[in-house]
Parts: sequence; C-alpha cells; structure tokens
Amino acid sequence: MAPDPVVATYSIVACDLTARQWGVGVQSRFLAVGSVVPWAEPYVGALATQSYANPRYGPDGLALLRQGHSAEEVVEALTSADGSCSERQVGVVDGGGRAATFTGEKCHEWAGGRTGDCYAAQGNILVSAATVDALAATFESNSHLELAERLIECLAAAQAAGGDRRGQQSASLLVVEKDAGYARLSDSVVDLRVDDHERPIAELRRLYALHRELFGVTPQEDWLDVDDALADELRERLTRLGHAGGLREAFAEWAGAANLEERVDGVTRIDPVVLEALRKESA
Repeated sequence: MAPDPVVATYSIVACDLTARQWGVGVQSRFLAVGSVVPWAEPYVGALATQSYANPRYGPDGLALLRQGHSAEEVVEALTSADGSCSERQVGVVDGGGRAATFTGEKCHEWAGGRTGDCYAAQGNILVSAATVDALAATFESNSHLELAERLIECLAAAQAAGGDRRGQQSASLLVVEKDAGYARLSDSVVDLRVDDHERPIAELRRLYALHRELFGVTPQEDWLDVDDALADELRERLTRLGHAGGLREAFAEWAGAANLEERVDGVTRIDPVVLEALRKESA
C-alpha cells in the first residue's frame, strides 16, 4: 500500500474576538490544500491539520471544542488517540482565543509551531523556523486589519521568509462568522481556495480582492442618494445593457446577473462600488 501523501505546509489558525470571527490561512506544496487542512466554526474555534494530515482531526476537534474543551485539551485528546501522531501536526484556537499547536517528533524538518493570543502558527518541511516566526510576527503586528486580510498578510510574509522548502502549489483562506456569509444564511464569510498555481498566495490575494468587490460592505454613510439625475443615468445604462422597464426591477435584474446583489438595497440609495461597476460595464 502506498504511503499517505505528506501535507507539508505552513498555516495560521486565528480569531478576532471583537469581530467574532475565526479562520485559517494555509499554503502548501500540495494539491488543493484547502480541501484537507482548514476547519472552523463560529464561537467554537478553528483548526488546521497537516503533515500526513489526519482529516478526522477537523470534525472531531470541532466537536470537542463545541463541548467546551480548551485548545490545549483538544490537541491532547486528538493526538493521544492517534497511533500515528508522531507524524502529525495540528494547530487549534478555541472559542475564547486560547491557542495550542503540536508537532510530532517524526515530522519532516524543519517543523514546529508558535502560539500567542488568538493564534497558532505551524509548519513542516520548511526552509527554516523563520517561516513560522514570520506568521507569528505578522499576525501580532497587524491587529488593525480584518481577519481575512490579516491571514493573507501572514501567508505572504511566511513565503517571503522561506516558506515550504519544496516550493508552492496551493493556498486557502477560510473565515467564519455566525450568519455573516452569503445572504446572511451562511457562516462562511470567506472561503477561497487556490488548488494549483505557480504563485498561490498572489492568486489568493487576487481572489480576495474580487470577493471584497462583490460581497464587501460599504458603510451606509458612504452610499449615494439616487436623485432624479442619477436615476435617469441608471435607467439609461441599464437599458443599454438590456435591462429595460421599471428602475427597481431592471436594477435588481442587472445586479443579480453581475453577482452584486449583496450590495444592493432598493433604488433610493446606491453603493458607490455598484455604481462604478455599472458605469464600467455600460461604458
């Protein structure tokens, strides 16, 4: 029987307790790392499983966190029940921001992890400890950023510090918040995966920028009032794009086709991001 593939990677598991968000950022020389490593649930915690990854650590770890166990207790429970834990690596942040990381003694060098308030950073088959140090330092120095952007910055800094010594292939970003995902019917605020790419972190950054454009939130005070002149412009541009009829119906029809429905709330006021997109498309 062929050996299990090595999920050689670096990751950071973290939370922003003020924003009530938990998430995981990960990069690896491994196909579709986002399908294996990251797990998260609002108010419960987040987890990364890697290095001959045991995917059962994900649901089992979240179940333990849901029962009220601390991050350290979860790591202990998962690894003590696993006969192959010497080859595993796992990082956990619990619902209170406590963090724990584990690196088995048989993980390929360089391998190790660091923890701090609200984060656990770990990696294996790395150029050096500098990769994990960069994850930690970047997280600690970027508290002003939203969690998703903060995790991307961590991955970029880790890659610049050396990264996976086998190179790059895939990356993933997962951030959860209760009822804050699409249509307020999902907990996944961001769930982006780059499965196979020469520069996966750069591609992940590009996808996140697109995600922000489509699903981001512009403060209401920055929205524009739709006066008669702007309403006439909207009708003209929508008609040009084939969306004729009443302004409300035409605007909603176009926004849905453009995947901008999350940024639309009637036609009396308009998100400037939406207006710019309409102007660009109808130019």
